[in-house]
Amino acid sequence: MSIPESFGSPPIEIFDETPERAMVVFAHPDDAEIGAGGTVAKWARDGCEVSYVQCTSGSSGSNDPSVSSDDIVPIRAEEQRAAAQVVGVKRLIVLDHADGELEANRRFLGELVEALRTCRPDVALCHDPYRMTGFNHRDHRMAGFTIMDAIYPYARDHLHFPEHVRKGLKPHKTRHLLFWGSDSPNTVVDVSSTIDVQIEALSRHRSQIPGLRRGSDVESRMRERRRRNAAGMPFEYGELFRRISTRA
Repeated sequence: MSIPESFGSPPIEIFDETPERAMVVFAHPDDAEIGAGGTVAKWARDGCEVSYVQCTSGSSGSNDPSVSSDDIVPIRAEEQRAAAQVVGVKRLIVLDHADGELEANRRFLGELVEALRTCRPDVALCHDPYRMTGFNHRDHRMAGFTIMDAIYPYARDHLHFPEHVRKGLKPHKTRHLLFWGSDSPNTVVDVSSTIDVQIEALSRHRSQIPGLRRGSDVESRMRERRRRNAAGMPFEYGELFRRISTRA
């Protein structure tokens, strides 16, 4: 189903299928719930096996000058585990790169290829690295570029990273890649039934989103943003993505 927006904008298609398996690749703790928490909660509720791949430890995620990286890492790790449990994630993989130092290099590529071949998702979700209308954290860009490469061609072809195959992991073809935070989204997911779960999960990230609670201004802004995402759609709240699909 496609509903055209304004002249010159891509049509927005409603993505209403529930994949059997999905993998969310995100740079820092809390990114997954901010970008795709409603979608993840909906799919998990409907039987999808969701895996998280957290790329960094979140070691620079504090504005408090009295807090060190050694202080914040275990806090953010516990917050992420709690949030993942709320939305129904089955597997949390932590790659543990330093916050702000993620590189689109062979090591990181190999880690994501191995994760794809292990989790075998039908759909992967990640930051859109091509976002240009606002600031885009460098770690977000590195994650987005690398998951694109990992899906095609590296995870698909057995002669790339053959050490995985020798360990018993088979090549894997991911059907869809959904980018959140895009300047030109073309896909929306109806999250009207799971926006409460998304907000509950985000409230677990207390070190990053203080003041988020039922009835708060923070909650109101989150709801309003997702309400705008669903403008013109036959539902109240939506999450927008730029979808790239491989050939069947």
